[in-house]
Order: sequence, then structure tokens, then C-alpha cells
Amino acid sequence: MLDIPSFLSQYHSLKAVALRDRYLTNSHIEPLLKSVSNQFNQTVLGASEAGLPIHGLQIGTGSKRILIWSQMHGNESTTTKALFDLFNYLELDSCKPLLDACTLYVIPILNPDGAKAYTRVNANQVDLNRDANNLSQCESKILRNVFEDFNPHFCFNMHGQRTIFSAGKTNNSAVLSFLSPSEDEERSLTSTRQKAMEVIQSMNQTLQSFLPNQIGRYDDGFNSNCVGDSFQSDGVPTVLFEAGHYPKDYNREKTRKYLALALMSALDYISNHEVTGESFTPYFDIPENEKLFHDVIIRNAVLNLEDPKKSCDIAVQYTEVLENGQIKFRPKIVLIGDLNEKYGHLEIDAHFKQVSHPDFDVLSESYEIDFLLIDLMETSLFVNDNLT
Repeated sequence: MLDIPSFLSQYHSLKAVALRDRYLTNSHIEPLLKSVSNQFNQTVLGASEAGLPIHGLQIGTGSKRILIWSQMHGNESTTTKALFDLFNYLELDSCKPLLDACTLYVIPILNPDGAKAYTRVNANQVDLNRDANNLSQCESKILRNVFEDFNPHFCFNMHGQRTIFSAGKTNNSAVLSFLSPSEDEERSLTSTRQKAMEVIQSMNQTLQSFLPNQIGRYDDGFNSNCVGDSFQSDGVPTVLFEAGHYPKDYNREKTRKYLALALMSALDYISNHEVTGESFTPYFDIPENEKLFHDVIIRNAVLNLEDPKKSCDIAVQYTEVLENGQIKFRPKIVLIGDLNEKYGHLEIDAHFKQVSHPDFDVLSESYEIDFLLIDLMETSLFVNDNLT
């Protein structure tokens, strides 16, 4: 059984420290692939649409087969970092019982072209998570071939979600979110879905001690073109992982740590239990994600001194831009109005003073600005210095 205190105490010594930024490509992981032990059987599964290699790793000898893939969306890298942390942990002697019970097949970066360009889509501008039926892309065909050849009992579909999500209708950011995808428009509670729900509720039970009320449940609207929905429909319990936002953790290092714990918790549960789906009901106690957050909210702002009695709130969202191999955060005004039902990861009270910027007569939505003047005093729009 997973010794959680031991796992957390060892985490920093086992963490793949070479992977530390949001920008994560084949060139970052390939040196680490060369350094893993011979417990891992490595394969180049094929090439992406732009000709980059897609790597696969298998470890374990157990009868319970688990397929894991990450960076299907190239700009969702937190889960990949957590997987490499997991690789280091799996090489410990304490993980031998898990690997005797389970065999893992991992594709750390399914979309290397999107990872290199830091985009959601691949080189042909196709969202691979909307290509489950057409299989029009090399990457989609590779994943499908691995799915059919490996014949998994469980699938883990690893993603990242934006900072806008809250855990239910609360001011708690959804640090991690999970989903047991639907198999049909009616969102039927099939036995396959219930097995995935059982695994998720076990992770939630573990995580609540560390992330109380900060775990969300992703929307389960059915889309047959989504890979998770497709694999679930094929009778393989599939768990969607979404790495979200821990307060002030825009590099997602804290999220990464708890995601690694979630992965180990799920693998431990599967290795030690016969997952029947009978214990699925606590899944629905996890609050469904809501879109209640902005990166920054300026409260009680006066934009026009000619109408000083009219105040408003200003919502700012960061855009992530790849520049010279680094991700830069660019603040952009996305909404001006009454934001009483929204929350900001950073909230600034203007106290009914004039809010302005020297480049504009009056602020408006879609403006990209790094700072504001509140009563002529400069105020940064960055949550912390690491974003500038």
C-alpha cells in the first residue's frame, strides 16, 4: 500500500528537476529518457506529422495493464513533468509490488509538434482530442495502435486546464480535476464509467487531506470525437486528469507535486483492489468545475472622471506566449463590468479612484497592458515577479 508520508518526504529528492518550466518539448525529455533504468522498455512509436519522434515506455510485469499518455495538447506540460517524477519513484524497491501487479505503458509527449510550438494543436492545426473517429493524424493513429496492441484495462488521459476554473461554486481554485467520460449523449452510468469513477473517488479521498475543497469534477458532456469518450465507449475505464492552478503557482510546481501523488494513489489503488465500480458513488460528491476565476480583478474602478459616480470591476487574464524558448505571461483586459460573482487570483481594490493607463484615453476590453495607474500610482498586473 502507498505510504503517503514517505512518498511526500521523498518527493523533492526524486523530482525530475531538469524539467522545471511550462515549456516542455522532446529536447527536454530525451536526455532523461536516456538516463532511466533498464526496467523501462523504450520504443520510438513513430513520427509526428512534422517528423518528430513519439516515445513510448513500458514498465512492470503485472497482469493489470494501464495506458497513460500526456501532452496530447502540446501546451499542457504539467502532467508530463509529474510522469517523469513518477518514473524516478517507480525505480525504488518499495514499488516492486506495484510493478508485480501492474504493467504501465506511457507516452510522455503524444504531440511533440504542438509541444515545440507551445500550441494545443499539432503541426496541421488539428486538435488530437477531436480526432478519435477520423484518425486523420499520425499522432492519433499511433495512440490508437498502442491502445489496440497493449489492450489496457485502464487508461489515464493527462491534460492541463486554465486558471479560470473553480472547484464548484466557491472561491477555491480547482487545483486538480478529474472526469470519467461519458459513453453516450445520455451520460449513462455504465459499468465502465463506474470503474473509472471508483478510481477517481479513491484519488479524491487521498488528495482532500492536502487540497481540501480544491478538487473539481470536469464536465461530462459526450463527444464521440474525444479520445477519452471513445476509449470509454470501447469498454476500457478511462480517467481524465486535469492539472489546474494552485494559488500563485503559475509554473505549476505545487500542482505537479499533487498530480504525482494522485497518479501514485490511482496506481496503488488499482494494484491492490479489484476495481468493480461498486464504490463509485462518492465520485458525485466532487463538485463540478465552474468558470469563476480571472487572473486579476480590479474592484471599484472609475474609468472616466467625467462620470465619477460610475464604477466598475476590471478582469484581466494572462495570455501565455512563447518567446525565445520561454513562456511569457501577457495580461489582457477581458471584461469590464460587475464581477461580484467572480474571483481573482489577485484582487486589487481601487477604492473608487480613477484607473487608467498612459497609452489610452479610457480603458477597454482586449487591451494588453502590464500595469495600471490607480489615482496615478502605478500598479503591476502580475501576481508575482516570476511572471514578468
